Amino acid sequence: MSEHVHDENCNHDHDHEEHVFLVSDEEGNEREMVMVFTFESEEQVYSVLLDRNDPEADGVIFRIEEEDGEAFLVGIEDDAEWERVTAIYEEIAKSENEGK
Repeated sequence: MSEHVHDENCNHDHDHEEHVFLVSDEEGNEREMVMVFTFESEEQVYSVLLDRNDPEADGVIFRIEEEDGEAFLVGIEDDAEWERVTAIYEEIAKSENEGK
């Protein structure tokens, strides 16, 4: 199965909706972040977000949690959890790049 690229050359209808979040950094500065990838580890779902205005910058990984039917992003503060999910994402990114 070939992978379809959704870009400005896409000449047919698709839902090109971006999942954009406002994320505040340690200094309280808000940035628009776009969800580009999700994956699971140990029954938790994680999301990779990129800065909408600086897509070449490193992505940020958040845990997705649900409460009362609503999903929200949670920063990962546990070092062991952070090491685990970054290793998983690096493997996924490496295999994606090898497939191109």
